[in-house]
Amino acid sequence: MSRPRPSIRDAVVVLTLALLVLLPLFGSDFFIDFVMTRTMMLGLAASTLVFLAAYGGMVSLAQWLLFGMAGFAVGNVVAESGRGLRLGWNPWLGVVIALVVVTLASLLLGALSSRTTGIYFLMLTLTYAVIGFFFFGQVTTFSGFGGMTGIDPPGLFSSAPKRLYYAGVVLSALAYVAFRAIGRTPFGLALQGVRDDPIRMASLGFNVPVHRILAFTLAGFVAGVAGILNIWWNGQIDPTSISIGPTLDLLIIAVIGGIGYLEGAWLGAFVFVSANIYLRDIPLIDRIGGVIEERVLAGERFNTVIGILLLVIMLASPEGLTGLLLRIRDAVGGGRGPQRSSTTAALDATRS
Repeated sequence: MSRPRPSIRDAVVVLTLALLVLLPLFGSDFFIDFVMTRTMMLGLAASTLVFLAAYGGMVSLAQWLLFGMAGFAVGNVVAESGRGLRLGWNPWLGVVIALVVVTLASLLLGALSSRTTGIYFLMLTLTYAVIGFFFFGQVTTFSGFGGMTGIDPPGLFSSAPKRLYYAGVVLSALAYVAFRAIGRTPFGLALQGVRDDPIRMASLGFNVPVHRILAFTLAGFVAGVAGILNIWWNGQIDPTSISIGPTLDLLIIAVIGGIGYLEGAWLGAFVFVSANIYLRDIPLIDRIGGVIEERVLAGERFNTVIGILLLVIMLASPEGLTGLLLRIRDAVGGGRGPQRSSTTAALDATRS
């Protein structure tokens, strides 16, 4: 029995991974440490949202909460002074505890929301995010609104920032391969059936809530891994970092890249991070939103710019940048038959 030939998609992914591995050899320190390392973290977190949406039909706004929860867990375990529990334990032990906490929280939240769908699931997960923000803000035992600082990474990463970048690349590659592989397993195929027609799947004997709970738990675990990388990179965390704004930013990242394509998680993260850093240098961009002091309106101006960028992308391609690139590829290749709807194309991407 012959093996299936690698697709163009697989070839592009391999070439991109090779480029990411070689990037520190010719890229600037700033680009690697602040743009690409951040891209890997946000892309890894956004991939969990894409996985739930594309494979399970669940658009979750709780992923950023789980991302931040891992950071708070590491901070409480590792930090020796300041706010929080101040346990001062080994950083690697902090990783284990953080992943256990996030996984259990994902299991609980997934169980609570497993019987809701559509807008009700979206709003319920948004409620989780709001509750998490006020919990860490008001319960000073674990943080307080002042947050925690001085959270040092393990020695393996503290003296070599490039290692953190490579950790992000490796973990992103593992998550990408794992999510695609899961999509081909009986569980993944059943999950896609639940996405398409949960009533029919239930009538065939599949436990629909259990499939949703397991998918949500898996996505929460990966979001926790991304949160650990973030706290190692940032060294501090506060409730504002898991407020509604950053929660919606993760959804924007997924939509920009293409919420039906796993690759879109990292593509959207790269565009989002690059826009946040480099668009501020465009002449007259500082006048968007008024001429008030830059320090005050920097965030609002960026939100305006990223909103315009998102609008342009969605008008050009409802499937995001990944869908747009695929359409360009098909046009250059002379077309590939009848044009599909954005929904059909996105769902087909999960099966390839």
